[in-house]
Amino acid sequence: MKALVVEQLSPDLSGVTLTEQPDPKRKVGEVLVQVRAASLNYPDLLMTRGEYQFKPEPPFISGLEMTGEVIEADPGSGFAAGDRVMGGAKTGAFAEQVSLPALSLRKIPEGLDFAQAAAMGAAYHTAYVALVELGGLEAGQCVLVHGASGGAGLAACDLAKALGATVIAASHSEDKLDVLRRIARPHATILNTGRFREEVSALTDGKLCDLVFDPVGGDVFDESTRCVTFGGKLLVVGFVAGRIPEIAVNIPLIKGFSIVGVRAGEYARRFPDRGRRVAEAIDRLASEKRITPHIDRMLPLAQWREGFDAMDRGEIVGKVVLVP
Repeated sequence: MKALVVEQLSPDLSGVTLTEQPDPKRKVGEVLVQVRAASLNYPDLLMTRGEYQFKPEPPFISGLEMTGEVIEADPGSGFAAGDRVMGGAKTGAFAEQVSLPALSLRKIPEGLDFAQAAAMGAAYHTAYVALVELGGLEAGQCVLVHGASGGAGLAACDLAKALGATVIAASHSEDKLDVLRRIARPHATILNTGRFREEVSALTDGKLCDLVFDPVGGDVFDESTRCVTFGGKLLVVGFVAGRIPEIAVNIPLIKGFSIVGVRAGEYARRFPDRGRRVAEAIDRLASEKRITPHIDRMLPLAQWREGFDAMDRGEIVGKVVLVP
């Protein structure tokens, strides 16, 4: 089979190649899947450089998540040949076939095709864990979403709106805000460069935001500490900006807000029952057409570099889906 292999860590993807690999051998308890679509996530890019918290030793097949059709499964596993499934692991998705534990897969919700289901997985899981499980989102609250054009950010906008929140979508690019107004239709948009607290205050009549979803870090985090209302939560999702910020603890003490770290995948691994509950809730919202993932572009697996480069340059709005 063809697979995208990280042969060695590199800052410029020079260590990544599309090569022929042996077909996976299914073990007991696993499900063998013919991959139909796989979604690119920012951690996939970071892992090619050794910059993600999970650091697999090369060589490894890249890719967090995929969708496909079951080729073979154990009797009683809940899966049968031909089932449409979605899921993944920390690596292995960017290949023509993959063999995964049955517990890491679920059936694709009705109404979603392979590409949409691939685009929904990790992004919506991250958004749901952050906003609902850890953030305690309630209808009527105000949510500020940074990196709103990225996969997780766009999912956070979509999910928060579906659950009755007021959404302020933030990006560093006016061009991306124009796109977000069309596809995400948040209640308001702002540029999150420089000092944006006063604009957030004006949009919320001085109340500020109950939740701030921050996959960016750096200066955006620093200014976001001024945008959280008393009793609110600043959800730390990642550090796309590159700089991991620091904070004096008297700031959340005086302002009365919490800083919450979000590791959605680890959350599901440590609390599998909660992880299943999250998946069921997302699938239900998708089946009811209350949430819809946005695909920026679909590319053949052979054109993987275009997707990785576009993500590295910050050009993506939504998700890149690779098709073997």
